[in-house]
Amino acid sequence: MQIKNLLLILLFGLMNFGIYAQNSSSPMAGARGLAMGDASIVFTDIHSIYSNQAGLAFMEGVGFSVGAEKRFLTSEINSYTAGFAYPTKAGTFGLSMNYYGFSGYNEQKIGLAYARKLSKKLSIGAQFDYLGYSIPEYGNKALFTFELGIQAQLIENLVVAAHVFNPVRQEIVEDEKVPSVFKLGAGYLPFEKLTITGEFEKDIDMDMTFKMGIEYFLVDIFCLRAGVSTDPFLNSFGMGLKLKNGLMIDLASSYHHTLGFTPAISISFEMNKKEKSEEPK
Repeated sequence: MQIKNLLLILLFGLMNFGIYAQNSSSPMAGARGLAMGDASIVFTDIHSIYSNQAGLAFMEGVGFSVGAEKRFLTSEINSYTAGFAYPTKAGTFGLSMNYYGFSGYNEQKIGLAYARKLSKKLSIGAQFDYLGYSIPEYGNKALFTFELGIQAQLIENLVVAAHVFNPVRQEIVEDEKVPSVFKLGAGYLPFEKLTITGEFEKDIDMDMTFKMGIEYFLVDIFCLRAGVSTDPFLNSFGMGLKLKNGLMIDLASSYHHTLGFTPAISISFEMNKKEKSEEPK
């Protein structure tokens, strides 16, 4: 293995466990999620398929999303996501795919999701995950796990949500486990064009992280977003263009004071999408 690739793998591991928990645990919820500090478990659009599957239950039509990130502007470490959701009378079914890494080391995640409303104000979701790890010089590893989520509207314009990934503590290699990540958050809509989100995230093996985001529609089709997260401290910002035909184009970037910028773009589409912010319900 080349020294450059080895160093990149070590850096990759630092990014995963110290900054993003681990990519296989929860890819960013599109550029929208990245711009809002990844405080995204209250989302109720197609991006819920990455952050909290319970949000898919509120979708009114078929949706899809594709996105890409360039971690810290490093060409060797990229993240690509794709998601699809199909609402039915029996609930919403979804498929998501995620690739993260480079030729010397990469991870793949494929998820099959299901979400359902238990009442007008309460939904649950679950996802069965395939996790793949590949280092050409050492071989491949495949694991299976799952994640669960819930969303509930406590009062008007306020939603609370919770999500857990890999509660069974799957092991990649000896003494190295896939992170078990628990999230608890809320979303508040003080008025129609403004959404404020916040959440706590706890990896069993790491300190707790707090995330917060804000989204404001300057006009019906254009919004600005900003966010922050702790441990380590990251700033984020972005914008979104929402067309009346259901097409959404999002641009975002986060900034780490040592490692620099992580730009991202995502394109999504939802049929029969309402012309107002979807959180909270």
